Amino acid sequence: MIEIVEYRDAWPTLFAELGCRLRRGLGEVALRIDHIGSTAVPGLRAKPVIDIQVSVAAFEPADFRAPLEAAGFAFRADNPDLTKRYFRETSGPRTHVHVRRAGSFAEQFCLMLRDYLRESRTDAELYGARKALLAERHGTDRRAYTAEKSALVWELVRRADEWAQACGWQPGPSDA
Repeated sequence: MIEIVEYRDAWPTLFAELGCRLRRGLGEVALRIDHIGSTAVPGLRAKPVIDIQVSVAAFEPADFRAPLEAAGFAFRADNPDLTKRYFRETSGPRTHVHVRRAGSFAEQFCLMLRDYLRESRTDAELYGARKALLAERHGTDRRAYTAEKSALVWELVRRADEWAQACGWQPGPSDA
């Protein structure tokens, strides 16, 4: 079942705890550790999943894998997105860890969209409402949910890009 819930004030605290644990384990291998996704946007309705982006210099050697596994995250080799390495929690709060190359489009994309939605209450509310509607409409069909959501996501990315150009957006400091 696809579950979209109202924003929870506990999400930033959960991220902070996880981010500290990851920072201790990864050290300088992680150039950045950021809270991304909908749970990183105050007030935004979301799936109750903490998304964490770990930025690394390169995927090989995979110096990040052993520390992430030691911290309780399982590597998902079946991930079809070749722009990241993907890990999931083995216990504790539902967490997705996305390891991306620092400076890559995929890394910057997530940070820019997060920052834009933090600035645009109107678009954050629109996005949250659409996700809730689609979750209701598609129930357990994740592919249909994602496919229908993607048109709005790309429109929000277009708006985020315009915003970024107008304000000279740069990613702020790492969250952990």
